[in-house]
Amino acid sequence: MQESRLFRIVYYLLQNGKATAPELAQKFEVSIRTIYRDIDALSSAGIPIYATQGKGGGISILNDYTLDKSLFSEQEQEQMLIALQGMTATTGQNSNELLTKLSGLFQIKSTNWIDVDFSDWMHRVPQQDTFNMIKEAIFQKKVISFCYFNGKGNNEKRNVRPIQLVFKSKSWYLYSFCLLRNDYRFFKLTRIKELEMLSETFTQNFKPTKIEKQVQVESTVAVKLKFDKQVAFRVYDEFADKITEDSQGNLYVQVDLPDNEILYSYVMSFSDSVEIIEPQSIREQMKKRLQKIQEKYRT
Repeated sequence: MQESRLFRIVYYLLQNGKATAPELAQKFEVSIRTIYRDIDALSSAGIPIYATQGKGGGISILNDYTLDKSLFSEQEQEQMLIALQGMTATTGQNSNELLTKLSGLFQIKSTNWIDVDFSDWMHRVPQQDTFNMIKEAIFQKKVISFCYFNGKGNNEKRNVRPIQLVFKSKSWYLYSFCLLRNDYRFFKLTRIKELEMLSETFTQNFKPTKIEKQVQVESTVAVKLKFDKQVAFRVYDEFADKITEDSQGNLYVQVDLPDNEILYSYVMSFSDSVEIIEPQSIREQMKKRLQKIQEKYRT
């Protein structure tokens, strides 16, 4: 906690030029005595910080000083910039401005190691605007309103208190308290439409559990699938190390899929290159759906 405050004091002084001990005490919510101890600690660490008495006096740092190894090692500086770049890729301009400031203070040219594009290869409207609005609502603790298309095909108006943005299984989810259901719910960002941030605020404190326990969005069923070798590229893309192969090159996967229409839509996206092996109940349900499709094309 002290280390964090020391860095913030240095950054504040570099940004503002000078400050009094009472001003810093109020800013960082500590006693004036604690501020003077912090100043001594910074001075002992090699920071050229000094205090002047009298009218116009205060605490300041030499004008030409930049943060260096006396406070953070070179590796720590680079790690901070890398972490900020990861934030900038998903949170936008504010983090980018902070990244620029710290790069200047550290006198390090940061490496652009990550880029996140919310649009997909089909050039649909990207999720970036949705993501940014929800992010702002979380920071400002404001209720948001939207229309949501659930797994049963229903479209409902929801007002929620946003808590977390969660990335899980190739998709972004909003974790929130739903005022309609009076309970915590997950919402997939791609199914959120007509998003609006309301003026209503909330003060609820929430401690999230581990993400692995959080994103149990839908009940699942264990399914064994057989794929033709022609779609091996997609199978390896989507199932990684869960794959076995027979002597003919066919691929087999045991996977948990949502126990609803999403399962059948997903399997049919492989066209005639996939077969449901188990369980028999899901196999029979697929047969019925294929028969209905066939009936539509009889004429």
